[in-house]
Amino acid sequence: MIVGGGRGMGAATAREMHGRGYKLALMSPSASSEKLAAELDGVACRGVAENALDTQALFDLTMSAYDRIDAVLINAGGPPKGDLLEISEEDWDKANDMVLKPVIRMAKLVTPVMEGQGGGSIVCITTYSAFEPSLMFPTSSVYRVGVSSFAKLYSDRYGVSNIRMNCLLPGFTDSLDLPEKFAELSSLKRLGRAEEQGKAAAFLLSDDSSYITGQSLRVDGGVTRSM
Repeated sequence: MIVGGGRGMGAATAREMHGRGYKLALMSPSASSEKLAAELDGVACRGVAENALDTQALFDLTMSAYDRIDAVLINAGGPPKGDLLEISEEDWDKANDMVLKPVIRMAKLVTPVMEGQGGGSIVCITTYSAFEPSLMFPTSSVYRVGVSSFAKLYSDRYGVSNIRMNCLLPGFTDSLDLPEKFAELSSLKRLGRAEEQGKAAAFLLSDDSSYITGQSLRVDGGVTRSM
């Protein structure tokens, strides 16, 4: 099940998981997820992560189609930006609604299912700046480190049920339509490819990472400096 699975990193993950034999349930704001689901023999609906009714609809669609949920990718959209103290309270609230609350909401939906079937994996795509905050992305930096904190708490609580939660922290990736100058910020002197992020997400979603939980994996081409 992929929230934000119509294009970019979400779509790349969908293709990678399809290649691994997974059945897909996708959601995106436009028809892109529906087109991709048709191509990959999956199901899809339209919606956004911050809307609880949309999230519920995706969950219901997935259970109706497959009666189980083994892996969940939460790929929320970009929250508001701006000069730090010029960002309105409403935009800070919107960032919380877009970034952190969808993870908590989705966990509440899928955890009973995963407990009943003996396990599962949840992956949250956040950002390289979760642990190296950037004034370019203030609301994202603040709330996405909260996702990593929640993932650690969740992993401690539900590891006994064989349910894992990890975060993928991408750097500047080609699907984000960024100026080429951002490529120079990475050690590899290029933008990441959505397909590379998709492979990393699939690793965390699948049993290839069966002993990894509560972690935040940076796939940023060396943009961050902390060790």
